Amino acid sequence: MALVNDIDFAVGEGAVRDLLDRSGISPSEVGRLHRVKDVRLYQGLAKVASIDEEGNAVEELQVKDMASVVLHPAWEDGPEWPVIQPGPAVKVSIPKIKPNTDTWKHGLILPDMQVGYYHGPDGELVSTHDERAIDLALQIIKKDNPSLIVLVGDNLDLPEFGRYRVSQAYSATTQAALNYTTELMWRIRQAAPNATIKWLAGNHEERLPNYIMDNAGAAFGLKQGKHPALPATESKYPVLSVPHLCHLDESDVEYLPGYPANEYWINERLKIIHGKFVKSRGSTSHKYLDTERVSVVYGHIHRIEDNHRTLDKWGGSSTIRAASPGCLAKCDGAVPSTKGGLDLYGRPLTVVEDWQQGIASVLYKDDGDHQFHYNNHPFIDYTVEFRGKIYEQEEPVR
Repeated sequence: MALVNDIDFAVGEGAVRDLLDRSGISPSEVGRLHRVKDVRLYQGLAKVASIDEEGNAVEELQVKDMASVVLHPAWEDGPEWPVIQPGPAVKVSIPKIKPNTDTWKHGLILPDMQVGYYHGPDGELVSTHDERAIDLALQIIKKDNPSLIVLVGDNLDLPEFGRYRVSQAYSATTQAALNYTTELMWRIRQAAPNATIKWLAGNHEERLPNYIMDNAGAAFGLKQGKHPALPATESKYPVLSVPHLCHLDESDVEYLPGYPANEYWINERLKIIHGKFVKSRGSTSHKYLDTERVSVVYGHIHRIEDNHRTLDKWGGSSTIRAASPGCLAKCDGAVPSTKGGLDLYGRPLTVVEDWQQGIASVLYKDDGDHQFHYNNHPFIDYTVEFRGKIYEQEEPVR
């Protein structure tokens, strides 16, 4: 930085101070923030305006004594104090470690399928469940070979047995729904031959026993008669029950009735329920976090949610989780709901439901500290990411 000014040598130091002041530099900064590199004294010519005797403006050249002070920043030569330096260079060899999953069991959670049908314009059956989404879930089951599969409930829609009015388009469709579900349970068993499979009854499965109790109480709980030529074993399920009608014994699927009290514990820290709360804008999970003291996975709402809460407890803290994997039903109004509407023939209108399709996976231990790691796997345009690989279902399966 060069500061230049005409200087009166008679005042000397004061002129230099004035020069610094006009340049915005305090004399106290010289030497601390600025260092004087050069001082020069020289003469130069300058035009000076004046008025002559006749009153005319004239300019004349005059010799002026000039001074030049050159300042450089004090940090130009580096700081005068020690500064933080990078640590020494270290060559690090990072070994490749294969994740240890030998002590972890694999579980898959399949949410609400709402298996059912209505009659289309030409009398054909149109599904309320999404067969493409279900087949995508079957791909994951076959690939993962889980040790546990939990169906969270509402696998059957059963609109004909509900307490709400349904149109004729949904009539005479229960048998087709039972046939599909029976086959589906066998397909799940074939995809995971060694898995434990649990089916939690949801509020839609409970429509069947409730309907029988309300309208044909004498038929409730009836089993097949004992045949003398058959082994003397009593039928496990009533004839008019979901597990009997869907041949769950033959597919080795355990049915857990008793909604909403029924539940399945994966380990001591994580349980699965169908669920009974429905809150808007992702707040259903917070309702469970307010009422539960362990982590819970739930269905019923057809939306993907996942939230956490840390609780104070004896000896420390505990973080619990409440999550919903979504659904495997259609999200276009086919499933009767409070948001849906019907045309003049009782067929559902297309409507955008705030529902999301997906499944969930969990790595868990059923001994020791009973740890688990839960993940939602949303279905996006019939594609899903699962353990680093993308799976897709492109064409309708039926």
